[in-house]
Amino acid sequence: MSNWQQIGAHTRCLKADNPGPMTLDGTNSYVLGGADSSTVVVVDPGPLLEEHLQALAASGKVGLILITHHHGDHTDGSARLHQLTGAPVRAAHPDFCHMGKPLDDGEVIRAAGLEITVLATPGHTLDSVCFVLADDGGHGSVLTGDTVLGQGSTVICYPDGRLSHYLESLQKLRLTGLAQKEVKALPGHGPVLASLAAAAAGYQEHRRERLAQVSAAVVLLQERTGTAPDATAVTAEVYGDVPANLQGAARLSVEAQLDYLRTV
Repeated sequence: MSNWQQIGAHTRCLKADNPGPMTLDGTNSYVLGGADSSTVVVVDPGPLLEEHLQALAASGKVGLILITHHHGDHTDGSARLHQLTGAPVRAAHPDFCHMGKPLDDGEVIRAAGLEITVLATPGHTLDSVCFVLADDGGHGSVLTGDTVLGQGSTVICYPDGRLSHYLESLQKLRLTGLAQKEVKALPGHGPVLASLAAAAAGYQEHRRERLAQVSAAVVLLQERTGTAPDATAVTAEVYGDVPANLQGAARLSVEAQLDYLRTV
């Protein structure tokens, strides 16, 4: 396959052929391995596409499979890759583990000649995690799943995902990015970002702007109708320019923002 990309000293990416409105140009599966290691770690096997999974299985002796969150475009191929390689699958959500125990926040995984730190980053989903590779090149990298994307914004999949959690996770990632200058973000979709700190800060600003828009829309609609507006009305007011195939995702984010505004 021609979609392999060398990212850092210890990271390669293979993009799955599953483009779409929510997956952008496809799901990024990552292969991690130290220079002298006889094994590799696969992060997010992606969809159940046999050619993609066979290429991951052939990328080296797979010793471990890690999952950033439970959505099918990241996990549908997990059981098949486990079958192909015998490697355990570990995720924060126990239902998505295969012969491996659930991931713990702050856990340091030593595999494939690397130290991989698990960082709980709920918000997109409750079980979202990122993986920190401090030694990947000069300044390290963080595999961000769908918590930070290579382009566009992340959907808060309410009620599983919560905006309060997401804002806390963005701050955690911004501080992680600032701990070492120019830590890269390796997202689940889209291109690699040169600065995790800058990306997280941009997402924080975007969320502040959207919250202000949603809050203003609630006031406007209530004045117009005399009743508290529902998520459908607010979505039409704030996200009216969003394409029809993304309106469902926009509504989820509005529901998350309305829930957040009720608590602040």
